[in-house]
Amino acid sequence: MTRVLLVRHGQSEWNADGRWQGQADPPLTDLGRAQAHHAARALGVVDAIVASDLVRALDTAVILAGELGVGPVVVDPDLRERHAGDWQGLTRVDIEAGWPGYLDDRRRPDGWEPDEDLLVRATGALVRIHDLVAGGEAIAVTHGGLVYVLEGAFGEPFERLPNLGGRWVDVGPDGPTRLGERVVLVDPDELTIPSQL
Repeated sequence: MTRVLLVRHGQSEWNADGRWQGQADPPLTDLGRAQAHHAARALGVVDAIVASDLVRALDTAVILAGELGVGPVVVDPDLRERHAGDWQGLTRVDIEAGWPGYLDDRRRPDGWEPDEDLLVRATGALVRIHDLVAGGEAIAVTHGGLVYVLEGAFGEPFERLPNLGGRWVDVGPDGPTRLGERVVLVDPDELTIPSQL
């Protein structure tokens, strides 16, 4: 069995602005970079670091890899955040103005990537990580939406995940088999919890 820590990237500029990111590509803030440096202190030895190709996740992974002396970072586009359709770049206020009641009713806009599709992508990425470090441990720097969908598939209730928070997952050759514990890799004084979703 392979253990993978799915880690949400550091704070991005759009996290700080309260904008829905989806697959848009805003960079990390200075705080987001500091979070990544500090998060490495909470991590032990791992066999590999894999990351989404979106810059906020990839830059987080590169910082972690540098601090831990692991690398190079393996990039897997299937670890990307879900596509948020017409809501990418918008705040909750913008969404409520353009799509009244959608957020409260959990309806989604045109172009929204369905949970089922995101779960297929996530599973494929986890299988490749298993193949890369079979029986070992890896860090996968990804996005909140991907973690939430995986947790939901295992029956876990929705709970916001902070930047540089994560979830351990056991992975076999066919995909994830068991959720482990949630962890937070930063100190309380630099904790950020994006509230877009």
